[in-house]
Amino acid sequence: MGAYLLPNIDNMEELRPHIEKIHGTPHKAVVAVSGAGAQAVAWLLGVAGASRTILEALVPYGRESMISFLGFEPKQSASAQTARDMARAAFRKAKSQLEDGSPPVGLACAATIATDRPKRGEHRAFVSAWDEQANTLYSLRLHKGLRDRAGEEDLVSRLLVHALMLLSGLESGVDLGLTPGDSLQIERTEHPSPLAQLLSGEAAWVVARGGIMEVEGAAPSALLPGSFSPVHQGHRGLAQAAGRILGTEVGFELSVTNVDKPALEEAEVLERLAQFTDDETVVLTRAETFFKKARLFPGRTFVVGWDTAVRLVAPRYYGDEPGDEPGAEPAAMLTALAEMWAGGTRFLVAGREDQGAFKTLRDVPVPQGFETLFRDVPEDQFRKDVSSTQLRARQDG
Repeated sequence: MGAYLLPNIDNMEELRPHIEKIHGTPHKAVVAVSGAGAQAVAWLLGVAGASRTILEALVPYGRESMISFLGFEPKQSASAQTARDMARAAFRKAKSQLEDGSPPVGLACAATIATDRPKRGEHRAFVSAWDEQANTLYSLRLHKGLRDRAGEEDLVSRLLVHALMLLSGLESGVDLGLTPGDSLQIERTEHPSPLAQLLSGEAAWVVARGGIMEVEGAAPSALLPGSFSPVHQGHRGLAQAAGRILGTEVGFELSVTNVDKPALEEAEVLERLAQFTDDETVVLTRAETFFKKARLFPGRTFVVGWDTAVRLVAPRYYGDEPGDEPGAEPAAMLTALAEMWAGGTRFLVAGREDQGAFKTLRDVPVPQGFETLFRDVPEDQFRKDVSSTQLRARQDG
């Protein structure tokens, strides 16, 4: 068995040419390792040019650290599913940190290897490589008892470098040092379409523009939510007026879920998207309430009509029950408004005709202390007395 023992863990010079090639690509990575793989992080950071590749490196060993990273507690620490979840989370972090058009990638390892006490189970490692197109999972079963911890760490770390080379569009010449007693299986899974990912809940939002959909792409700093059934000149006129007031692009936000109705099906979503022009940005979400929209897109301005603003300050929309005593505070609503305000959310409110009267922000009962959450669109800058409901009624008639 001694013939299969790996050399000393310090193999920087051997791996340097491979890592230099990685650093020479435009790919930007977040790397997360748990149980093994920390040596790969040291190798990647130890070669000049690391800042061109590594956006962030994480070692979520502890339970709370892993929960914080994933957003939930995994069922098993060293499993294929945990590695996939870690890689997806790493990919999302990479994408959120990009400052240019570089391809984001997520690389993760979930492993259990030799330690200072005997282990009854297998020594195994799962390495997951995630990019825009697919996820590649490397399932490694190590020949138990053949290597010490340093030797197993070396093998797992080599596998991580190998996976990152392929993820970066390179051919890999990394010698993994596998033996006949080791087992390595590779599985590549193409991602579903962006819309399918959104409808299944795998993606939190999708940005559509010019016929191209991007999972969790950059959303405009101002959004005009609506059902857009159909899109009309009121929507476009308000978006243009809001853009002039805010000095920024205003995108359209369509939630595929609704508080009172079934979720939209793929065909209906595509039909509504087809109404928009190539230069209009549409953000598809599963956020049926403004509280959820604000959490999804902090710091954004939402462009709404008077009637929507009235609902925003109506306690019943937040689950508040009438107080037992007169003057009882609507706690859930105030808490939600405070969180939105603290997160930088703002609302730009356009007037609307209601029963023959033109209602504006002045007619919205904004709770004391939250006046700065709202800003009005002057009537002389925008007024169109038309709605999707009216248009549908005319079409049905």
